[in-house]
Amino acid sequence: MVKAHLYEPFEIALSEPMDECPRPIHSHSFFELVYIIAGTGRHFVNESGFKYSSGHLFLLTPGDTHHFDIQKQTTLLFVRFNESYIGSSRLQERSRQSIAYILKNANQESGSLLKNKGDQVVARSIMEAIIREHHERDFYPQELLLQFIDTILMLIVRNITTRLPGKVSENTEEKALEILQYVQANIAEPEKIRAKTISQQFGISENYLGRYFKKHTNETLQEYIMHYKLRLVESRLLHSSMRLNEIADSLGFTDKSHLNRLFKKYNGVSPAQYRRQQQI
Repeated sequence: MVKAHLYEPFEIALSEPMDECPRPIHSHSFFELVYIIAGTGRHFVNESGFKYSSGHLFLLTPGDTHHFDIQKQTTLLFVRFNESYIGSSRLQERSRQSIAYILKNANQESGSLLKNKGDQVVARSIMEAIIREHHERDFYPQELLLQFIDTILMLIVRNITTRLPGKVSENTEEKALEILQYVQANIAEPEKIRAKTISQQFGISENYLGRYFKKHTNETLQEYIMHYKLRLVESRLLHSSMRLNEIADSLGFTDKSHLNRLFKKYNGVSPAQYRRQQQI
């Protein structure tokens, strides 16, 4: 499999209108924003397929694999950046921390990142401005491009943050965000997300960890782990052809029977029924 590399802090690239994907499945060593300027089809990320159309925005993290199945002629805008870009961003320290937290876990999100209609309108204007600066190279293009990219990243942070536990906000303590990030990054490894392991990892007593987590998220640690796992199960059921035993194995469930029982308890239907219902 081909793996692309980036040797600058960031890079802008605009595709020609395409009737078929010019590259087979491949991965990157950097972050890549993919904005759909025009066209329809399916975008496959880590073997999960998501429908796309004009205005959709995807974020690929280092190591993600992807390719496109184009249905209607498609034009794409790529904004590529590496981890050093985040550290050098002109945003305030708090905003940089939020961006770093979100980006490291963005590959757990399903489909286009911008769910808020108003933010979709803003993003379209910014992407049009990025294309204009990229082509025209007027005064201060680099400075303006940096501002545009930072703004897009903050829109992504805002949209993903709305899907975090209800009490989490930009004012949430850094350590609480780090615990959330750790849980998401290790969600498929049960031993790493036990209370004892997390308390050792973050220097919090095991007895206090539960109270601390609920204070900052309004959920117990176990509730959050279960709800997050089930959200990922739903995404895999909808956007991949993975069998139930494969999904169970990929997310650290004991077996598919264990997953089946929990899914039915929280959703009222079995995973198979959920997949059929959503595909109607």
